[in-house]
Amino acid sequence: GVSALAAGADQLFARAVLEAGGTLEVIVPGPHYRSTLSPDARRGFDEAVDAASTVTTLDFERVDHNAYLAAGLAMLDRCDVLVAVWDGGESRGSGGTADMVRRARERDIPVRVIEAQRSG
Repeated sequence: GVSALAAGADQLFARAVLEAGGTLEVIVPGPHYRSTLSPDARRGFDEAVDAASTVTTLDFERVDHNAYLAAGLAMLDRCDVLVAVWDGGESRGSGGTADMVRRARERDIPVRVIEAQRSG
């Protein structure tokens, strides 16, 4: 499995891959990405990074939509199937779920959507 380890579904996916005996490849949007996460999400991030077979940190000093987009594209370059937890709504910017689903479909990468409801 390949994940950027965002809080929530990304970290749940990473944990499920590891618990199923799979290997995890992590794409970190930038060297300061961890500091943007909540304390709980940092714990999940650290656990997944420690268990990952590969960790690639992108060279973005600022973790913004450009970094998220680059991480998403790197993920698509490495995946055979995109599993997206998605409410069907538009992305809040480049690199969001809707954007990655669209780009995966344009590349003919199979997409499996797990329906979600947008919070707040």
